[in-house]
Amino acid sequence: MKRFFNTNRVALVATVILGILVLSSVLAPFISPYDPLSIDLDRIKESPSITHPFGTDNKGRDIMSRVIYGARVSLSVGLLAGAISMTFGLFFGIVSGYFGGRIDRGITILTDLTLAFPSLILAIGITVVLPPGIYTVLIALATVGWASFARLVRGVVLSVKEFPYIEAAKGIGCTKFRILMNHVLPQCIPVALVAMGLKLGGFILLESALSFLSLGAQPPTPTWGSMISLNRIYIHSAPWMVIFPGLAIALTTISFNILGDALRDYLDPKFKV
Repeated sequence: MKRFFNTNRVALVATVILGILVLSSVLAPFISPYDPLSIDLDRIKESPSITHPFGTDNKGRDIMSRVIYGARVSLSVGLLAGAISMTFGLFFGIVSGYFGGRIDRGITILTDLTLAFPSLILAIGITVVLPPGIYTVLIALATVGWASFARLVRGVVLSVKEFPYIEAAKGIGCTKFRILMNHVLPQCIPVALVAMGLKLGGFILLESALSFLSLGAQPPTPTWGSMISLNRIYIHSAPWMVIFPGLAIALTTISFNILGDALRDYLDPKFKV
């Protein structure tokens, strides 16, 4: 119980951080102190101050405003990629685990091929083939992420379909669709949600990496990864240009990981005693 309480307390802090980031991104047009694209050549590379809390970049743009608007891209892409990956993973995992046979072998081969490539390399390969942009990054992240969900869900289904109540449902004439929707899917969703919580931080980090490589949203759209990429040459003369977007990435990734761990502890029967 002590461990569970401590986990929840840390998760509360993570929730507050993510809540601030989400609200900031949603309310960006109203709370952003400056236009993130507005260039002011009289305020180039100003250090953090009351006027510009995060300082300005090499074109005089307010970094705080750009970080706030960058959260819209990173959070929306990360959450959408996680939802799409989980949806496809649930579908293929349930179909593979329940029906077995050639369907299972085919999906398993496809899953193994996807997981055989490092996530970043596979995502880079997809974004190089397709035109650069937010939708391309979304496709790349979903393509990279679905396989791990499918493998996890398949294992759950293989266990669940042997339960007596599944055999009972078959015995009373329930259709396969009804069994999958009413008995198998509810057992898989908690596991998939935990996996999604643990992977959201990775999606944010991967999106930032693609933006850093100029394979994500294109300038002048502000993203955390592109801000670090464009300003890294000034890290010695104006470190705040890199520190604040990097801090945003770190806080978001760590917060999602903490929430994922807390969700796993909450849904794991070992921690319900």
